[in-house]
Amino acid sequence: MSMRIKPVVAGIAASVLALSGASAFAQAQDVKIGFAAPLTGGQAHYGADFRSGVTLAIEDFNATKPVIGGKPVHFVIDAADDQADPRTGTTVAQKLVDDGVVAVIGHFNSGTSIPAAPIYARAGIPELATATAPAYTAQGFPTTFRLVTSDAQQGGVLGEYAVNALKFRKFAIVDDRTAYGQGVAEEFAKAVKAAGGTIVAQEFTNDKAVDFRSILTHIKASDPDAIFYGGADTQAAPFLKQMRTLAVKATLIGPDMIHSDELLKIAGPAAEGALASSGGSPLDKMPGGQAYVDRYKKRFDKDVELYSPYAYDGTMAVFAAMKKANSTDPHVYLPVLKATQMKGVTTNELAYDSKGDLKYGGVTVYKVTNGKWAALQTVGTK
Repeated sequence: MSMRIKPVVAGIAASVLALSGASAFAQAQDVKIGFAAPLTGGQAHYGADFRSGVTLAIEDFNATKPVIGGKPVHFVIDAADDQADPRTGTTVAQKLVDDGVVAVIGHFNSGTSIPAAPIYARAGIPELATATAPAYTAQGFPTTFRLVTSDAQQGGVLGEYAVNALKFRKFAIVDDRTAYGQGVAEEFAKAVKAAGGTIVAQEFTNDKAVDFRSILTHIKASDPDAIFYGGADTQAAPFLKQMRTLAVKATLIGPDMIHSDELLKIAGPAAEGALASSGGSPLDKMPGGQAYVDRYKKRFDKDVELYSPYAYDGTMAVFAAMKKANSTDPHVYLPVLKATQMKGVTTNELAYDSKGDLKYGGVTVYKVTNGKWAALQTVGTK
């Protein structure tokens, strides 16, 4: 009788162990990483690229089967479309907080990132944004981090380069009145004046405009050497085409949001000779650039556009801070995130200053040559 019982007992024990193992596996709880950017509308291509960087980082980290705080965890993306609209951005921010996210990668635009920042700050949730307006981190919240260089850096480098290297003297300034466009235009104008250049015309538009002929007619009369456009490629591309239609010979100069393949597609030959600044090094010069390009192409079957490597690095910095703090609680890992010092795809030393700005951002100036963006000069990288 006892011989018969032993196999039964052994079987029960095995079942208990199996159930215990299944239970342990089931405890791999989902932890939400928030994401916010324009996923519809004219800037959706930026949002899609930005999101892909976060997705790739989450997949890479999940593949390591992370255990944090003694428990297996599985990260998921909680993505929201803020439509590049400030009002929608604040609604999205509150929703992500209510969803229980432990970090937010986003927002994409300065105009959405700035008003969203107080919402995340009150909840103690880190916000890692591609916002370039200096006002984003100037609010002084301990939860704000910038993934790319600021307008002060971009506008300053580009303005000085236009005067000292390109020998332009007379400039017209146009901005779309967004926090991003206006901010970078102001920094560019300051740098131009400091370098000895002159602002001969200043005009304003909006980020939904498609007809710039009236603005360009006024500008043409002032005969500038260059026109700085503070805004996105969605407006800069038709702006360029209308410049050429009206025989405005000035060179178009713009910030990182015009440094895109989308601008080249829409503007076509009119884009030839245009200049733009962009944060960091060219993709092929980034420490992990080529490997990232290959993996991105394999995973998403398309090319990197611009911002996804920075989103990837920012997401990985959050994960590294969580591992080091041994907690996914933002109140616990936030001090560790602020002290980040790591090698990333985009830089050999990813680190933040006391405001949450990148310590070693760097700026590259690009020019459209034979229908492609070609790097001219890079400064301030590490």
